[in-house]
Amino acid sequence: MSVLDSKVPKGPLKTKWTDYKNHINLVNPANKRNIDVIVVGTGLAGGSAAATLAELGYNVKTFCYQDSPRRAHSIAAQGGINAAKNYQGDGDSTYRLFYDTVKGGDYRSREANVYRLAEVSANIIDQCVAQGVPFAREYGGLLDNRSFGGVLVSRTFYAKGQTGQQLLLGAYSAMNRQIARGKITPYNRHEMLDVVKVDGKARGIIARNLVTGEIERHSAHAVVIASGGYGNVYFLSTNAMGSNVTASWKIHKKGAFFANPCYTQIHPTCIPRSGDYQSKLTLMSESLRNDGRIWVPKNLDDVKAIREGKKKPTDLSEDERDYYLERRYPAFGNLVPRDVASRAAKERCDAGYGVNATGEAVYLDFAAAIERYGKEQAKIHGINNASAEKIYELGASIVKAKYGNLFQMYEKIVDQDPYKTPMMIYPAVHYTMGGVWVDYNLMTTIPGCYAIGEANFSDHGANRLGASALMQGLADGYFVLPYTIGDYLSNDIRTGKIPTDTPEFDAAEKEVTDRINFFISNKGEHSVDYYHKKLGKIMWDKCGMSRNAEGLKTAINEISELRKDFWKNVNVPGTTTEYNEQLAKAGRVADFLELGELFAKDALVREESAGGHFREEHQTEEGEAKRLTEFQFVSAWEYKGEPKDAVLHKEDLVYENIEVKERSYK
Repeated sequence: MSVLDSKVPKGPLKTKWTDYKNHINLVNPANKRNIDVIVVGTGLAGGSAAATLAELGYNVKTFCYQDSPRRAHSIAAQGGINAAKNYQGDGDSTYRLFYDTVKGGDYRSREANVYRLAEVSANIIDQCVAQGVPFAREYGGLLDNRSFGGVLVSRTFYAKGQTGQQLLLGAYSAMNRQIARGKITPYNRHEMLDVVKVDGKARGIIARNLVTGEIERHSAHAVVIASGGYGNVYFLSTNAMGSNVTASWKIHKKGAFFANPCYTQIHPTCIPRSGDYQSKLTLMSESLRNDGRIWVPKNLDDVKAIREGKKKPTDLSEDERDYYLERRYPAFGNLVPRDVASRAAKERCDAGYGVNATGEAVYLDFAAAIERYGKEQAKIHGINNASAEKIYELGASIVKAKYGNLFQMYEKIVDQDPYKTPMMIYPAVHYTMGGVWVDYNLMTTIPGCYAIGEANFSDHGANRLGASALMQGLADGYFVLPYTIGDYLSNDIRTGKIPTDTPEFDAAEKEVTDRINFFISNKGEHSVDYYHKKLGKIMWDKCGMSRNAEGLKTAINEISELRKDFWKNVNVPGTTTEYNEQLAKAGRVADFLELGELFAKDALVREESAGGHFREEHQTEEGEAKRLTEFQFVSAWEYKGEPKDAVLHKEDLVYENIEVKERSYK
């Protein structure tokens, strides 16, 4: 059994990173131009890392399956990015951001990594402003902030409802500067299909040109995986349909440990599922919970009338509504952490209070915010005795300025005007909390192979606070990896170019080619999506928000049988020498089928409720209250990559300087 070494430096949390940087090995500028680095994935983590490493002088190759790095799924992060700059003067600090992150993650993240994340967060905002990211500003020109779930301060910087897109354009512009200098060579429409190890170290990848089908060998002195999360193991998720686990899974099967695979963020603010033929779910930004109030009818008779179309939600008076988050968690109200809000919505719907036809929706209502803003604007404009119509007009204009594109998106999808009738929302699979195990340097258990951003497990525990995904991606890419990777690469300054005409590259390419040829030559009965949808249903029904031992054991068997059938009966049309999306998808679903079984095995050994996941005893309002006020720490588990059977290992996470006594959000 391998012993995990997190390489967390000694000393107090607040000085670890500074002291560590002071003593880390470096590569001088002249030597950096003799070293090659591969970055797989060009979202915020990969894009920022590639740009920074190239700026430092390394030779960088970037790989993405999209037609442009601008298409990375980071653009879908709408609401904002956290940073402890305390511009609002409301008591924020580096320590408070650190504490909120650890507590919000159910105390299951590595504290040293989280403190470093909070520490560098302020630098991210300065970097992005310098790049021209159009953050929202207050009347006086200062950067504005809003609040997100699980916190009592306003620390989220935002660009309307397009924050991820604007930040990605900033990273992409930094990449383009290095592409023009020849320091970054981009390989768009390329997918990594295996990692190549030479003498135990990551020394390159095998990639497929998705347009021509050509299999390519690429060598480097280090490989960085920045390929995002694996939420699409559920089929329906808020992820882009192309988001996949392949890069992470390939390094896992070559020896990179996987940590916390069963923890998945269930986002509370998504448009409910509309039918069996839906291909993905749509996220409504958590920023909406700043002003939207979440409720269900108090009486089941009203629920029935709404479902039957005999009543509208606007027909119910305040006394007939249950603002259940405000009732249960008055200190946080509608801005409780995502896992708390998701579990509460499911509990209300399971109890029969769901408001759509399937009983899987609650309301997100902006009427109170529109009225509040309208009255405020009337006073500002000196309008006395403003009519209800004028108040609505003024208030709606403020809401539109803050959330207009989100409201427009909702109306296009649902065909309802959210200014006049409450939105309907329901929890859905979003960010993945687990991922590749990394140490303090962000290196996996394969020397020379790094994992950054959502692809790794380290910073968010069992649940991620809203607006922290962008923060981690940019922190890892701009401010952490460029330091820590130098410590490893300092031993490679005399290595020279890594050749690709070696037995290791031969073997890896043959394995990739054989698998691709199998998919094309196998004349099965069912499409790739047939298997993906079946896997997704098993995952949501038995490994989703609600879990129990019997269901998880059943899921393990069902996934195993589904995987066997997949390899017998999958049908992939087309050829290997053309753009063939079904062929690419077949490889990704094959990896999801393996991950799904590991996912269920991990969930089975965790008998606690944590993050967005219930164990049976907590699926009532009383059970949830008990769960939140009785803290039981259950240490994380880790998995060593084996082709057939996952081997369980205890994790060596560092827990220090946190008093774990009371976990109530009340």
